[in-house]
Formats: sequence, C-alpha cells, structure tokens
Amino acid sequence: MAYNEFAYFYDELNGEADYDALFGYVAGQLQEHGVRDGIVVDLGCGTGDLTLMLAQCGYDMIGVDQSAEMLSVLREKAAELGVSDGLLLLQQDILDLDLYGTIRAAVSTFDTFNHIGPRERFEKAIEKAAFFMEKDGVFVFDLNTPYKHSQILAGQSFTIECPDAVCCWSNQYDPQAGRVDIDVSIRYSDPPEECREQFSEYTYEQAYVTEVLERYGFTVACVRDGETFGPLRPDSQRYIFTAIKQYTQQGENQQ
Repeated sequence: MAYNEFAYFYDELNGEADYDALFGYVAGQLQEHGVRDGIVVDLGCGTGDLTLMLAQCGYDMIGVDQSAEMLSVLREKAAELGVSDGLLLLQQDILDLDLYGTIRAAVSTFDTFNHIGPRERFEKAIEKAAFFMEKDGVFVFDLNTPYKHSQILAGQSFTIECPDAVCCWSNQYDPQAGRVDIDVSIRYSDPPEECREQFSEYTYEQAYVTEVLERYGFTVACVRDGETFGPLRPDSQRYIFTAIKQYTQQGENQQ
C-alpha cells in the first residue's frame, strides 16, 4: 500500500499520534538491548517523524517506503531540520528489500506490517528484515491486533477534517480471511477535487507472529501494548514487539 495521494495529508490526519512517547519507547528498547549507534532502518517510514527523531539521536538512518510522495515529504522535513547528511532514503517494497549491507536494528510502526499480508507475504517481509540483521540486532515493530480489527474497525466509518481536506475512511472486516478492507476518499477544498484509495490490513495472532520471528532467527524479548507501552491487555488495539536476532545471515548460510 503506497499512500500516494494520502501522503501530503498524512501528518495532519495522523495528528493524534504521540510520536514523543513512541520515540521514547523505541529508542529505549534499542538502547536496552545494546544498540546505541550504527545503522537503523525504518521499514515503511512514511513521512518520517520517527526516522528523523532517531537520526537526531545519533543513529545512521535508512528510511524505506514504496511511496515516492511519502519520501518526498520526509526529504523536505530532513532538510528543514538539517539532518539530510547521513540519512538514506530508499523507494522500495519491503518484500524486495535490498539494503546493500547489514544493519544494527530495524523499526516499523503504525501497522506497516499489517498491510503486507496475507501470511505468506508477511512471512517473506520478516525473512527480508532478518536477512540484513547483524547478530544481536534489534527489531522493534508494531501490529494492529485481531481485537482492533474485529471489535473496533469492523464495519465502522470515520471522518477526519483538516484545513485542506476531509478524509472519509470506511472499514469492512472479513473474519475468514482475517482482513480489513479499507476505502479512503479525500475531498480537497482548494482546488475542489476528490481522490480515492483502497487497501487492506491483515491481522495475526501473537503466537503466530512469535513463531514466524523464531523461524527466521529472532528471539522475542517482549511484547507490549503498542499505544500505552505498558502490559499487553485482552483489549489492546496494537502490539509492539521487540525481537533479537540470534545470528548473522552469513553464519546461517555457513552452517
């Protein structure tokens, strides 16, 4: 899902997100598990608020997104903050990830990995992230939970207003496929124009995600509530996983 027309309104429409809390948790997890510097990739970086926060904190950041429009917004923000040097932006599909070297850590937030499914695609995305990860590398990523898909999003519509546009967002849940189909229409005010994007999110149980991570050489260090960053609850709407890579891919190939 590329978020093409949506890119330039993403920050306004995502205005309630607490990036400071998210950054504090993600940076804390990286440091707690020994990643205090080096190369960190933000998978599905979008317009890059978290990417830039981590860059300002001293990490050598790679931002990966398949939307040229999202990366354009990120590039403008980086220039304004004076952090363009040392920031690499790659327009890539996560399923075709090519980082040209190893990384100390990867992060992915705001349910990027929900959009990848179904399962065989989700598993390939985990495998790709694992391939470039150094031993003891840290992977921090979030996912919307099955509870959110079935109890919060299912059959619901939302209208979000901002100064330049009105966004109407509707959701249809397919419990058999474990999928929410999302229809987004954006009405611009000046000049009057309307565009529409459609995409899907897939949901995965915690035990399945853990099994996939372990299959590709990660050990799950913790799973927390992805909004409060406290203990996971039955009604948590988002997981946030921290996983540690147990070996380099080269080591695996030599076995």
